[in-house]
Amino acid sequence: MKQIILGTAGHIDHGKTSLIRALTGVDTDRLKEEKLRGITIELGFAGFDLPGGQHLGIVDVPGHEKFVKNMVAGATGIDIVALIIAADEGVMPQTREHMEICSLLGIRYGLVVLTKIDLVDDEWLELVTEDIRDFTRGTFLEERPIIPVSSVTGQGIDAFVDTLDRLSREVPERHASGIFRLPVDRVFTMKGFGTVITGTLISGRIRNADSVMVYPSGITSKVRGIQVHNRSVEEAVAGMRTAINFQGLEKSGVKRGEVVSVPDALSVSYMLDVTLNYLRANRKPMKNRTRVRFHTGTSEIFGNLILLEGDEVNPGESTVAQVRLDTPVALIRDDRYVIRSYSPVRTIGGGRVLNPIPEKHKRLNAEVIRSLKRLKDRPPAEIIDQHVENSSYRGLSFSQLRLMTNLSEKQLQQHVSELLSKRCLVQVDRDSRRYVHQYAVEEAARRMLEHLETFHRAHPLKAGISKEELKSRFPANVQGKLFTLVFNQLIKQQRIRQEDNTVALATHRVSLGSDQADARRKILDIYRKSELTPPYFKEIVKSLGIDAGQAEAVLVLLLDEGVLVKAKPDLYFHRRAIQRLRERITEFLSDHGQMTTPQFKDMTGVSRKYLIPLLEYFDASHVTIRVGDVRKLRSG
Repeated sequence: MKQIILGTAGHIDHGKTSLIRALTGVDTDRLKEEKLRGITIELGFAGFDLPGGQHLGIVDVPGHEKFVKNMVAGATGIDIVALIIAADEGVMPQTREHMEICSLLGIRYGLVVLTKIDLVDDEWLELVTEDIRDFTRGTFLEERPIIPVSSVTGQGIDAFVDTLDRLSREVPERHASGIFRLPVDRVFTMKGFGTVITGTLISGRIRNADSVMVYPSGITSKVRGIQVHNRSVEEAVAGMRTAINFQGLEKSGVKRGEVVSVPDALSVSYMLDVTLNYLRANRKPMKNRTRVRFHTGTSEIFGNLILLEGDEVNPGESTVAQVRLDTPVALIRDDRYVIRSYSPVRTIGGGRVLNPIPEKHKRLNAEVIRSLKRLKDRPPAEIIDQHVENSSYRGLSFSQLRLMTNLSEKQLQQHVSELLSKRCLVQVDRDSRRYVHQYAVEEAARRMLEHLETFHRAHPLKAGISKEELKSRFPANVQGKLFTLVFNQLIKQQRIRQEDNTVALATHRVSLGSDQADARRKILDIYRKSELTPPYFKEIVKSLGIDAGQAEAVLVLLLDEGVLVKAKPDLYFHRRAIQRLRERITEFLSDHGQMTTPQFKDMTGVSRKYLIPLLEYFDASHVTIRVGDVRKLRSG
């Protein structure tokens, strides 16, 4: 059976609570102050079974202007609204504001209940009815019934019930395949049970013993018990008025406005990309960075409205905007919101969320504006494609895409799989199911090739660049797995090559000019002849009269080629001299087991200038190991 929530709306003292009492027998004014003052302050709740068998959960909201924020909280999750208008007063200020709020929240089903008809005559009733028809023209209630009732005499109550029965059949069934979310509207403690949270379950389902998280605080707990319509159940699904008892959760740890969901299913953000409908009833344009009260779910948060298209928006206009909040929220695409002015407090607009986890946007950026407008009504696959493309090198995870699309896991997986098969998206991380756009892969490949080309131009005598240095030249938002994916693709395509840890373009070849080739020959000749007693490199450069920069480039090339071996800064040996000495050391230690420094001096015949660097070189090369004052052959 469908789960349907009926909510009241309307001006103070127009008979909302009396109507619910006449319908259900339940007095929803439960607070002592409400009894004393005779007005509804907090949300009230009741239930009713329609003749067709459909059960209605009922939310009674306050009508006083001081408690409109409570009214907005109660309107969250409403399927059908009963707009209550007293026959003796007609349309009043809060009637208009509640009507605006219901429209902004996207409520599509409802009726008008004309109460207190026992206080007026037929002629007056007809005049008020005509006035109401004018008032509802152009709204979602324009073609809906107007039901005259008296909560005192009971007149019209049956017609009200019959109308609700018909309307309930029109309301589409909610899908329970979404992420479980319960905006908190009440928190209290019950003796013997502990902390209880109530709210309208707006999506998904929850079962006993499920783990949950409170957003944005991040507090976790487990479900200890669930009640729906005052009956204990094992499971609650979207559309139900639900009370949940939690294990070990303190009442002070959660408050109205927070959202209960699955651990790590939602993401909190201080910013939201939104559509904005600025009400026609406003008297003057709204400026950029206007301070507002942002209402969503059951929360009220202060923030600033950033107009992206211009410096102001006129009454009756719609635009795209970014809301920047004082405290974070955890929302999903298409969630509705209402904004009220900071002071004096009144409803001025609202709309729906386009992106619940956006980046900070620059104003008056044509591409940003076009991108947000494209998000409004595009098919799901195009929304996914656009979000992933906008994410550049960072990419987006599957869980982020769920928030940005409001699709079920199955629906999202189907669209993602199609985009992967079309090569629009590329999966870069299987564990987190993170995706980047093919454009980002192509751009990263282009940048990698450009970095290598630039490096080769600057260092023509170097065989290539180290892989770590190449990676460091990419922006910080390039994930390591994206770098590896692109790197391996270019290797496979034979556009780059890797030898040990050196990376180069596949077409790169070290080529020496005539001057460099001559310098290389002369330098090598000196090292070849000097064997184990070469001059310092700066002495060679000075003696040959070679340009220092050119000599340094040739030296790097000789080291990359392995022709020269570095013992310490500025001291190098020819590879063949080192190789012959290695063989002699190995043979000596194999025969004698150990070697002292004087024995090494006798073997080489070199001075201390070369003796210590050579000993340390063979230690560092894992040929020998120093034990006290002797060297031994390193095993393994």
